[in-house]
Amino acid sequence: MEFKTNRQVILASGSPRRSELMGVAGIPFIVRKPQVEEPPIREGENPEDYAERLARLKARDVAEGEPGSVVIGSDTVVHQDGRVYGKPSDKEEAKAFLESLCGSVHSVSTGVCVTDGDQDRMFSVTTEVEFRDVPGWVIDRYVDSGDPMDKAGAYGIQSGGALFVKEIRGDYQAVVGLPVADVFEVLEEMGVIAGGEGDEP
Repeated sequence: MEFKTNRQVILASGSPRRSELMGVAGIPFIVRKPQVEEPPIREGENPEDYAERLARLKARDVAEGEPGSVVIGSDTVVHQDGRVYGKPSDKEEAKAFLESLCGSVHSVSTGVCVTDGDQDRMFSVTTEVEFRDVPGWVIDRYVDSGDPMDKAGAYGIQSGGALFVKEIRGDYQAVVGLPVADVFEVLEEMGVIAGGEGDEP
């Protein structure tokens, strides 16, 4: 299944996981990796607003060089009790993140910004994830695999991190990195998706 668009759609992300989700949704797109440094969360800023701010930063960075295109930026933030778990700086931090999250519930907020240069449509989707209380050697083995190192919260739910998950309450795709159904809805509302009722398929 593939939909038609009346403008070029760009995914402002170097994440292969987000690209896979866009492909599954049938939305034609190209990839442009944003060249921005991710700033830290501001004092008093909630994680959802932080995720949206980062998503807008990425979308706007790419949109500046792609006039006339519709650009989708996204960022995923893992948080628990006010603490944000970013991408681990090393194996020790990855292990500490996972040990802290195991046996408890945390939140994953994915912020999205869809911009056409004139307007920004921003939203976030928050999903609750409950982790099992797994043995330490499982954490060690997963950290040694290298999979946690480029992921917020030090785990990929679509890969080895699935071993930690007991329950998900919300949008699985948002945890992976992009709530594609919501993105599709925004693109449709903006008139980017062609082939609606009464249109040529």
